[in-house]
Amino acid sequence: MTQLLADRTVEDAPIVAPIVAPLVGSSALRDFFKPFMFKPSLPAKLNDGAAPMRFVPAALTPSVFMPALRSYSGLRHRESRASYGPLTLGRIGSLEVRLASSAADVRRAQRLRYQVFFEEMSAIPVAAARLARRDFDAFDAICDHLLVLDHDACRMVRGRPEPMVVGTYRLLRQEIADRHGGFYTAAEFDIAPLLARHPDRRFLELGRSCVLRPYRTKRTVELLWHGIWTYVRRHGVDVMFGCASLEGTDPKALARPLAFLHHHAPASPEWGASALPRRATAMDTISLEALDAKAALNELPPLIKGYLRIGAQIGRDAVVDHQFGTTDVLIVLPIERIAERYLGHFGPNAERHAA
Repeated sequence: MTQLLADRTVEDAPIVAPIVAPLVGSSALRDFFKPFMFKPSLPAKLNDGAAPMRFVPAALTPSVFMPALRSYSGLRHRESRASYGPLTLGRIGSLEVRLASSAADVRRAQRLRYQVFFEEMSAIPVAAARLARRDFDAFDAICDHLLVLDHDACRMVRGRPEPMVVGTYRLLRQEIADRHGGFYTAAEFDIAPLLARHPDRRFLELGRSCVLRPYRTKRTVELLWHGIWTYVRRHGVDVMFGCASLEGTDPKALARPLAFLHHHAPASPEWGASALPRRATAMDTISLEALDAKAALNELPPLIKGYLRIGAQIGRDAVVDHQFGTTDVLIVLPIERIAERYLGHFGPNAERHAA
């Protein structure tokens, strides 16, 4: 399972599959500091009997300010803070995988994401993210955040050792997404028909995956996936999905790996979904006959190859995200399609690396 998910080239390639969408929370927070946001609210017409004027900064209206505050501070909605079993999901040596339990934990995950996406890779941060040196958006407040911690790399915080966050994944369950405006993936792909075809299935969105460069090893990736599998079992998830990224924004330069995914891993009609029309980029620019499959496979990121090995399917079309400097494809992975030999790697109840 380690090789299936990490691949032998994992040490040299970024393990990152950012799920991308406009940074609603950070944009709102940035606007909070603009002078025009503090223009007073005035009545349209003043009458003799009008009530005294109240000066209310527009940025302080709940619909604008609260999502921005939550995303910036790492605060989460009470549904995401509910307890569903132990926070620690597994351990290998000094590495522990667990769920974030506080706003401080979420901020630490956001700092790691900023370091990988914006400092190491080619993503372009908005002003608020650059100021905070954290990658954050409004979805952080409703997601669970999976963390890999290294207990051999600690710093002292208020007199107590704090292990370093070296890997993270962001998890959003369908029942929470339905109550808070939907999934992140919907900004790129038309997933509504997919969800409608499976009203009795429980979907889990995976996103914002990254690992600190020195920790891009099989052990770290295996522990991340052990944590995901434990979470899936705990919440009765039926389908995992999300966006996975190829680095670069030129579809012509990525024509070979995109064509490989189109020809060799297309989603069935039951599980397929297309990119939003205004964002769709064709993946079939090279025919099956003309495609060098071996070369194309070598050009795929290790994370996508890992998804394919355990049974993931690829949606129709790709989406170019210029802010993150990536080209994204839709990954759909019904649990029932995962081969038994792979499930057995972590045990039926995810007990292999149980803490």
